[in-house]
Amino acid sequence: MSDTPIQWIAAAVFAVALLHTFSVKQFERLSLRYPRHAGLFHLLGEVEVVFGFWAIVLMLLMALVAGGDPALAYLESRNYTEPMFVFVVMVIAASRPVLRTVMASVDLVARLVPIRTPVATAWLGLAAVPLLGSLITEPAAMTIAALMLAPQIFRPQVPEGIKYLALGVLFVNVSIGGTLTSYAAPPVLMVATTWQWDSAFMLATFGWKAALAVLVNATIATFLLRGHLHAAPVGNDRLPPADRVPMSVVAVHLVLLAGVVLFAHHPIVFLGLFLMFLGFTQAYERHQSPLIIKEALLVGFFLAGLVVLGGLQQWWLQPIVSGLSPVALFFGALGLTAITDNAALTYLGSLIVGISDPAKYMLVAGAVAGGGLTVIANAPNPAGVALLKRGFADETIGAGGLLMGALGPTAIAAAAFMLL
Repeated sequence: MSDTPIQWIAAAVFAVALLHTFSVKQFERLSLRYPRHAGLFHLLGEVEVVFGFWAIVLMLLMALVAGGDPALAYLESRNYTEPMFVFVVMVIAASRPVLRTVMASVDLVARLVPIRTPVATAWLGLAAVPLLGSLITEPAAMTIAALMLAPQIFRPQVPEGIKYLALGVLFVNVSIGGTLTSYAAPPVLMVATTWQWDSAFMLATFGWKAALAVLVNATIATFLLRGHLHAAPVGNDRLPPADRVPMSVVAVHLVLLAGVVLFAHHPIVFLGLFLMFLGFTQAYERHQSPLIIKEALLVGFFLAGLVVLGGLQQWWLQPIVSGLSPVALFFGALGLTAITDNAALTYLGSLIVGISDPAKYMLVAGAVAGGGLTVIANAPNPAGVALLKRGFADETIGAGGLLMGALGPTAIAAAAFMLL
């Protein structure tokens, strides 16, 4: 797919898709203005649909220009492991036994802290859970944090500006909170093997700086949110005895989740474990809540569309990445992450022959620091949008609002990586 016409078509479709992500609120308003076509406008107003929709358009155009066989060959050459993994881990991490266990643990810690429990819970959701992503992967951390924080922060009664700030903090903290290990953050995962970065290296080089930035971001956001936080019933211990989940059921869910995380790069294994999970939830349905299949499928569709569209952007992205000095590379990666997935950026960096160690650090640091600026900047972000959008006006998350909310926490993350 190196033909110039295809490259230019792919770049144009990618640009249109980016504009579409910044216009989703307009489609929601059109659905109210033209009720006869409300269903279509509502579909086009779903952020998770955008890249999948335009990936289909690109493939149709490619088939018309280059032929059906080359278009199919390109589709089949893409690696869809990450979209499949995010789909599976979202569903399992959001299951009632897993979510109740994490929320109960957070609630227990929150009640031991000498401050108001809702404030402590919000702080832990914005700080501890994103850092936990270094162990359970960023998509799982995003899912758990979003479901924990939704009833406290992301509800209609909270001012939009405060919600966008909290959303920006959550997205930035999840993006940098996965850098304490070498396998949890997608942009780190793309380079870890090639550059021989193990978890010890990540913790010493990136992790402690990221943890400090996460704590600062969460503290500032919680302080600004403190007047809008109220108690929410969370945790196994606050449930009626008949509704509590047996520890044996919790254990099975946690083992399956651990297995999926352990075999995150082997679809044949984690999809098999997912089928076992579905069978187990059916067998013990009385201990389950409805699985978030729809939300997870939409996120997987979004990421698969990004894989298809992003695979044809290398011709203009790589010259930019390879032509910058280390400091310029940091800010270049920070900016480019806003318009393309940060894992795609670091993957392109891993292809550059002879890239220096300072340049490697700056590329990855910029990519993870900018992971909260837009929905497409980091792979777990669409999961957060899918789970939290109902708390915003028109039940949509505006790209401009997210960008403004993420600027402050992004600056703190950037300062931690650049100055410490």
